[in-house]
Amino acid sequence: MKAAGSDGVLRSLELGRGNGASRIEQNTKSDQPLTSLLRMADERLMEVRDVYKYFGGLPALNGVSFSVRRGEILAIIGPNGAGKTTLFNVISGVFQPTKGKVIFEGKDITRLPPYKRAKLGIARTFQIPRPFAEMTVLDNVVVGMLANGGGSVSVARMKALEILEELGLRDKAGTEVRKLNVQEKKSVELARALAMEPKVLLLDEYMSGLNTGEVERAVEELKRINKERGITIVWIEHILRAVMKLAERVIVLNFGQIIAEGKPSEVANSASVIEAYLGRGMAH
Repeated sequence: MKAAGSDGVLRSLELGRGNGASRIEQNTKSDQPLTSLLRMADERLMEVRDVYKYFGGLPALNGVSFSVRRGEILAIIGPNGAGKTTLFNVISGVFQPTKGKVIFEGKDITRLPPYKRAKLGIARTFQIPRPFAEMTVLDNVVVGMLANGGGSVSVARMKALEILEELGLRDKAGTEVRKLNVQEKKSVELARALAMEPKVLLLDEYMSGLNTGEVERAVEELKRINKERGITIVWIEHILRAVMKLAERVIVLNFGQIIAEGKPSEVANSASVIEAYLGRGMAH
């Protein structure tokens, strides 16, 4: 069987099932000048180095290594149970890796607790929003700002209102979060993350539960945040059409290992990725 076209692959990948596959190695140039290599090192914001995470003897992450360039939008995809959220938990400090390192701006942060990583500039949202449901939208953002050393309450409120205006939530500032719909709750989660003035945003399935129109708006929102604020985005996502529109680079995880890495169009047509989602024999 011939490999499916990218549209067919995207529809199939969203089924989220599959078996293991071998890693794709990208072509690299060995003759880059020293100045180019130094510039690349300066652009490297974060690194995950040979990370393993075991639960009861079973590997959730199995030798994961990659770097994140300053200012890029990197998507992480893979079947359910591939290790994506575990990877975010290791990067954000919720879990300590069994082995390996997390480097941020050249500093080893592997053993730092989550709050110290947040102060360095790592902010995270969750697949299921975790706001303070009984508090107002404004107070949720203010709390996030103050928790990260945001100065006085009055200054934090002013900055929080600016963020809510930016995300189209200004008219909901006085509304209790429990009264919001799914998209609005996700926007509050994003607003709380932006209030921490991060250098990198870790977004865990930010578009999960959104309809087609909401996904389109979310894509444009993240694109604007990346461009105007210069915030690096690392993003777990199952909605592959959104990944194709927004991501500059994609990493594919399966059974805790990276099986592919490259531009969205390259990954979508990769035999290894098709096998990982659909099973052996579907890529030929």
